[in-house]
Amino acid sequence: MICADAAPRTRRGAETVGVDEALGFGEIIDARSPAEFAEDHLPGAINLPVLDNEERARIGTLHKQASAFEAKKAGAALVSRNIARHLETVLGDKPRNYRPLVYCWRGGNRSGAFVTVLRAIGWNAAQLEGGYKSFRRHVIAELETLPGRFDFRVVCGPTGVGKSRFLRALGECGGQVLDLEDMAAHMGSVLGAYPDRPQPAQKLFETRIWHALRGFDPGRPVFVESESKKIGNLHTPENLLERMRAAACFNLNADIAVRVALLKQEYAHFLNDAESLNEQLRCLTPLLGRELVESWKALARLGRWDELVADLLIRHYDPAYGRSLGKNYARAPSGPVLTLAAPDSETVLTLARQFLADTA
Repeated sequence: MICADAAPRTRRGAETVGVDEALGFGEIIDARSPAEFAEDHLPGAINLPVLDNEERARIGTLHKQASAFEAKKAGAALVSRNIARHLETVLGDKPRNYRPLVYCWRGGNRSGAFVTVLRAIGWNAAQLEGGYKSFRRHVIAELETLPGRFDFRVVCGPTGVGKSRFLRALGECGGQVLDLEDMAAHMGSVLGAYPDRPQPAQKLFETRIWHALRGFDPGRPVFVESESKKIGNLHTPENLLERMRAAACFNLNADIAVRVALLKQEYAHFLNDAESLNEQLRCLTPLLGRELVESWKALARLGRWDELVADLLIRHYDPAYGRSLGKNYARAPSGPVLTLAAPDSETVLTLARQFLADTA
């Protein structure tokens, strides 16, 4: 990577840098609106919009209905006020040697105005060449090639066996882990939505994957779970999925009682809200029939969680997993088997530590 203080290129009196240089900055400022920022942004960026969502829409409407001149005049006033507010609050305590990178959509007026003010103060602010659009093109291009640099090892196993916990334990023990479910804020199944984290936009999901991959050592294996094409509403990048499906696999196994205990921990939010669970179970009616789904909903209302979870595993999740594994991870049946003896964290951590030692 080119360091951030390499010889600058200049445009309109301000330094401009490319994407590889950009990530070397200690502070990255996204000058776009909060809605644009929420959809995707450079890793580590903070959002200091020069126009908020409503203001951006208003200026756009003015540009269409009145004139470019009126829109620019009104926009300049808003941008000036917002930059002033950022200087008085978030940026108020920055030192003399503060050197942020600023970007907007195309590397144009919004980030240009911000950089002009920051440089007038005396800070050596830089602008991302081509803005977010150039960053997005960079991510798309690298996701075509990055997965091919790594030796993936895929952890397989039926629902509730603790694959995600095992991955996290591998990471705690020093393994390189690509936790796609955490990046997607979803556990993958019909009941897998996180109760406190909405799924990100597809673009942000892809940025998280790109950022993780570019930080890995190609000389060491990367552990990943046997995900399907979709994780909730998000799509796993095609090149990554192809590499995962061709990779060596190992299988995590556990008795049904351990799996039930693990699932009750993972889905604890449903134990206090049976009707929310039942609303999700209704999605299975076209696949499994009304009678079976209604029997599960009745168990939920009665709080008979062990019985419900075990029956869901045996009658729905395990058959579905078997069908999916055979189609997508052909090397899984020949992979080694690890048995998780208990659902507690220490047991998971011990198993992960032993596995890494055995495969070193």
